[in-house]
Amino acid sequence: MRATLNDLIRDRSGATAIEYGLIAAFVALAIVATLPAIRNNLGLVFNKVNTELSKGAKGK
Repeated sequence: MRATLNDLIRDRSGATAIEYGLIAAFVALAIVATLPAIRNNLGLVFNKVNTELSKGAKGK
């Protein structure tokens, strides 16, 4: 029993999967953290386009 427990403690085969999982979690966190800024910038761009299109439609 003790030998089996020691073998499990020394087993490193799952470490790579855990590392990849942590990297994926950090990438997802970075994406979620930047989404509000992207959303606000896109909103400004679309409002500017809408304003310019409205001006062009009124000018005809």
